[in-house]
Amino acid sequence: MHFDKNLTGRAEKRLPIMVVVRLSALMAQSGEVEEKTYTDNVSSQGVRVCSTHRWQPGDLIEVTPVDQGPPMQAEVVYCEKFDKGRFFVGLRFPRGRAPWRVLQRYDNH
Repeated sequence: MHFDKNLTGRAEKRLPIMVVVRLSALMAQSGEVEEKTYTDNVSSQGVRVCSTHRWQPGDLIEVTPVDQGPPMQAEVVYCEKFDKGRFFVGLRFPRGRAPWRVLQRYDNH
């Protein structure tokens, strides 16, 4: 399948894979936020998650995948209202690639 980065604005394909994750705020201005949720799609550079919290661009979050690998620090890129009480949040991993097992499975495809 041909992947055209001009159509999506991304240089890397995102995989529509659900991974259960725990989100935790890393900065005091975000308050005491912690929730268990899931990804909508993943790549080694970032994820899109469903959240009940309205995050702000620039917020720093620890993303801990359940049974997929170590936690990663991520930065909120966007937060879009999805439906009543839920948001889709785009997260970027500024400190490197995510070593999640589910990504390693698709690394050569």
